[in-house]
Amino acid sequence: MTNPIISDEALGIIFRNARSFDEYTDKPVSDVTLRAAYDLYRYGPTSANCSPTRIIFLKSDAAKERLRPCLSDINVDKVLAAPVTALISYDTQFYELLPQLFPSQPTARSWFDGDVDVANITAFRNGTLQGAYFIIAARAVGLDCGPMSGFDNAAADAEFHPEGQIKSNFLCTLGYGDPTNLIERSPRPDFDQICEIS
Repeated sequence: MTNPIISDEALGIIFRNARSFDEYTDKPVSDVTLRAAYDLYRYGPTSANCSPTRIIFLKSDAAKERLRPCLSDINVDKVLAAPVTALISYDTQFYELLPQLFPSQPTARSWFDGDVDVANITAFRNGTLQGAYFIIAARAVGLDCGPMSGFDNAAADAEFHPEGQIKSNFLCTLGYGDPTNLIERSPRPDFDQICEIS
């Protein structure tokens, strides 16, 4: 392996030793910590710096209760017990901010405005990238994560994004993981199983 430019310990925190958690300690997650994760993940690359991700951090019991009817049964307890659940979504009209976010190309807004299919796939693809960046950033600031599907996207959108412009992608619980009931890490494929260099 080549020498990484960040420490092996940091790589362990972000990747090798990180786990997806279902259970967390009672330690609260501060708004300062959530903002610190945002301040990291926002620098991850997106097409034309489009940055379509929109996140609602559900911290209060009342906010989590709004999400409860949208959840698969298997995820209800996980979400309600977690200190925070992030509803990670994407804005299908992200291009409205391109004059601010991509000033080097004054016509960038026109690339997407009026072409719903291109705008939607760009929003979904880049929003998913940003969701992954967010998980890495959250781990880097000391949080543990529990990314999940297992919810009714349409119901969540009706509750949290009723105007229809923003679409939910996935959920991610956040907190300080309780390792008590962690199962053994599942295997990952080897390089030669899924990669090719040509």
